[in-house]
Amino acid sequence: MGAMNYLAHIFLARQSDAAMIGAILGDFAKANVSGVYTPEIEREIMLHRYIDSYTDSHPVVKEAVQLFQGPRRRYGGIVLDVFYDHLLTQRWDQYSELPRHELIARFHRALRAHMDILPEKLQAIAPRIIEQQWLAGYEELAGVEMAVNRISTRLSRNGHLMREGLLDLRLHYAAIADGFERFFPDLVRFTEQRRAELA
Repeated sequence: MGAMNYLAHIFLARQSDAAMIGAILGDFAKANVSGVYTPEIEREIMLHRYIDSYTDSHPVVKEAVQLFQGPRRRYGGIVLDVFYDHLLTQRWDQYSELPRHELIARFHRALRAHMDILPEKLQAIAPRIIEQQWLAGYEELAGVEMAVNRISTRLSRNGHLMREGLLDLRLHYAAIADGFERFFPDLVRFTEQRRAELA
């Protein structure tokens, strides 16, 4: 189960269309992408994976996962991923000079333009990402709940545990939002450093 925080990945790769495509491919491309895509897309796929590892191991994120009760904790990371996109949406102007709707529209155009190189699975959902405005839907908590419900249907079992994680989210909203303020600037710095190293 890959990360679901598409908006954060797109935001972190906003410097070019190819980078944004690489950022979303991180969850869909095969493990070894050497020679499959252009160098910039390949670099961003690798970077996406570093970002996911960094996120999972960050003390603030680990702390937040502990707020999920009992067996729901197992799915806490996925629920948090989606919730972090909601928090980024709420604080967008703090982090980006480019309006959110403009970045999302640019990403949609890039997705359409690169459709022929996308793996089958991403080709299948790309029209839904665009038409159903997945990335714009995180403004309200209801959008987070919809996304978590959608992801939970892909689990062969225990989908209810992921959905019940939304209870923990509501309960600890303030604490998790406070943690995001500490975590996200670290993630931005990490991404910039890592991208420079990979260049």
